[in-house]
Amino acid sequence: MDQQAQVPNPAANQGIQTTTATMQSESNGSVPPPANGISADEIALYDRQIRLWGIKAQEKIRNANILLITMKALANEIAKNLVLAGIGSLTILDPDPVTPADLGAQFLLSEESTPLGTNRAAAASAALQRLNPRVHIHVDTVDVRLKPHSFFAPFDIVIATDLDSPTLNIINTATRLHSRPFYAANSHGLYGFLFADLIEHTFSITRAKSNIPTPLGPESRTRSILSITPTGDGKEGSAPATERVTKRELYSTWYLASCGASHLPQEILRSPRRRRVVTPLLSCFRALWEFASRHGGAAPQTRDHAQLAEFTMLCGEQHKALGLPVETLRSEVLRSFLQNISGDGDGGCSEVAPVAAVLGGQLAQDVINVLGCTQQPVQNFVVFDGEAMEAGVYALHPEGELGRALLVSAAPGVGEEGGGCGGGRGGSCS
Repeated sequence: MDQQAQVPNPAANQGIQTTTATMQSESNGSVPPPANGISADEIALYDRQIRLWGIKAQEKIRNANILLITMKALANEIAKNLVLAGIGSLTILDPDPVTPADLGAQFLLSEESTPLGTNRAAAASAALQRLNPRVHIHVDTVDVRLKPHSFFAPFDIVIATDLDSPTLNIINTATRLHSRPFYAANSHGLYGFLFADLIEHTFSITRAKSNIPTPLGPESRTRSILSITPTGDGKEGSAPATERVTKRELYSTWYLASCGASHLPQEILRSPRRRRVVTPLLSCFRALWEFASRHGGAAPQTRDHAQLAEFTMLCGEQHKALGLPVETLRSEVLRSFLQNISGDGDGGCSEVAPVAAVLGGQLAQDVINVLGCTQQPVQNFVVFDGEAMEAGVYALHPEGELGRALLVSAAPGVGEEGGGCGGGRGGSCS
């Protein structure tokens, strides 16, 4: 970037270091978004995706202000996909310097143009801006743990990557305070996960009209059908009759969804076959988060026998708490998982480009779906196994009174005015 400018910081009057933005000015070729509506140039540029999800969804994407925390390989993939999709503004936050490992794992950095020790977010911003000069790229070099909760209020969506569980909990608490959708994702070698807390998200899908009337009301534990509106009568040519179905999804916080208080859906627990195919990596990740909460965010070290014993015990406890068959938590699964997460194991903490690409692409696509309100979003965990090249989606929520209290909509009820797209809070589409 040729010019640097100060970006207003909502925390400036609270003793927090002022953030720095790195952006191209108009004289350097950046084109600011038009004040009203989407321009003809943008329609031409984003023609393919507009055909896919419509111009209204593209306008929402173009107006989005997104925060992305920690610029490592996974965040590189997320940022690339969001910038190419044409979001309005992206703030990339990372206080850490570029290391030799970063140069080998991140395609937004290069050995020729990125000196070691350069701030990681600032170093990635130039390549991001070149991908799409229309997007405003801001750089923040202050540790996210030093931010007040008000820092997160201006953003439409907050994405935190490669952070420990206690830090994710702090960020998610702040996003909940300001009704902001929150995503978390980590990659550990060949394995990774993503998590979504959209609080309450309303979306609409268009489908072929059913011959059997679909009742309004609960469709699953977290999802309700709010309205069904005919959109096509099927009389034109051979096109079938269609209908627009508006639904609402409810979500749990990271703290509740990642701990032993949350369980798999009953439709999985009641089926021995479905329980057997749930990846044991889910138990391993939950054990990792519990271990990190006990050890200040640190992962177990493979050379520390006491830590290995504790982690193995936690894996067994989490596997049992999830109601999964004991035989699916095999020793080779534990061994491979430890090698991928440990800071001192062979290949530990490495960033594998294909894993980052798959996981980052899936998260970015879900963000786009949420902004456009035209697709079913993730509910609420995805666990990716790079060895098997499989990704399982699991809805983890508390049971009992806690779950019932959490998964209650605060928006107008089914069939009431305001229950359409935009009637919810947090991840709703207004």
